[in-house]
Amino acid sequence: MVTYRYLGNSGFKVSEITYGNWITHASQVENDAAVATVHKALDLGITTFDTADVYANTAAEVVLAQALKGQRREGLEIFTKVYFPIGPKGPNDTGLSRKHIFDGIHGSLKRLDVDYVDLYQAHRYDYETPLEETMQAFADIVRQGKALYIGVSEWTAEQLRAGHALATELGFQLISNQPQYSALWRVIEGAVVPTSAELGISQIVWSPMAQGVLSGKYLPGQPAPAGSRATDEKAGAFFIQRFMNDDVLAAVQQLKPIAAEAGLTMPQLAIAWVLQNPNVAAALVGASRPEQLEDSVKASGVVLDADVMTAIDAALGPVAETDPAKTEESSPRARVTG
Repeated sequence: MVTYRYLGNSGFKVSEITYGNWITHASQVENDAAVATVHKALDLGITTFDTADVYANTAAEVVLAQALKGQRREGLEIFTKVYFPIGPKGPNDTGLSRKHIFDGIHGSLKRLDVDYVDLYQAHRYDYETPLEETMQAFADIVRQGKALYIGVSEWTAEQLRAGHALATELGFQLISNQPQYSALWRVIEGAVVPTSAELGISQIVWSPMAQGVLSGKYLPGQPAPAGSRATDEKAGAFFIQRFMNDDVLAAVQQLKPIAAEAGLTMPQLAIAWVLQNPNVAAALVGASRPEQLEDSVKASGVVLDADVMTAIDAALGPVAETDPAKTEESSPRARVTG
């Protein structure tokens, strides 16, 4: 069963394996399979679910609501996000303006069929909206009981510090950041993690398996398996391309004996690795089939000894991305409109 961790400097606990439905629900898998996978997550002790209004252009929130129907609301932790455009991409249909944030929360609550979300997240940083406007809107949403806590995604250390200061001034908690993080993508370690630890902000990390590359199924010098994420544009093929070179794939193959010696599968090793970071509260995992979750949750509670961590660093260190500037590249400098 999955263990729990506190999210940021709060009394709020989340399952350290959190179910995310970014590229699965209403996109990669049929609704019946999505519902079955969510039910399997619940059976395995996962009670924390992460989505966003932009996933499948709002449809992912609807599918998640269907899958959670009839569950005790108080026993669930439901996260969603706002920033990216949905619908016609009008001038106010994106970003973190007060208007878009309030339109976003009202739409998400309706689609998720809940009165509140546990965590409402700024999906990116908005360079076109004053940060004071954004944080005031979040403060009002918290006071109105539409969200209990506020988080962000892919913010830099400086943006986190400024946002945290405003949240404190406005009387609410900024408790989380949701960045990409894996043994191959370590860009948050230099600045984001130490700043977050200082401020009482946790990481909810996405792609702990580097889009599946750390599963070891992609082999150097060989084409990607048919039906895999690397061959499926709907399944995030764009995001995996940065890892699809022979140097990276050869380095990943060195992890196989390390995982075997630790008594873990390759996916379990990858998820357990991110959970060794004390600033990480949860690893986001998705699944297109229920049995995939059965493997993933076995990473919960695993403690990797120092020799294993050293061996992983030796294998992947030469090919891992560590440049902190990569975080800043995640947020568009201008809004995407129609």
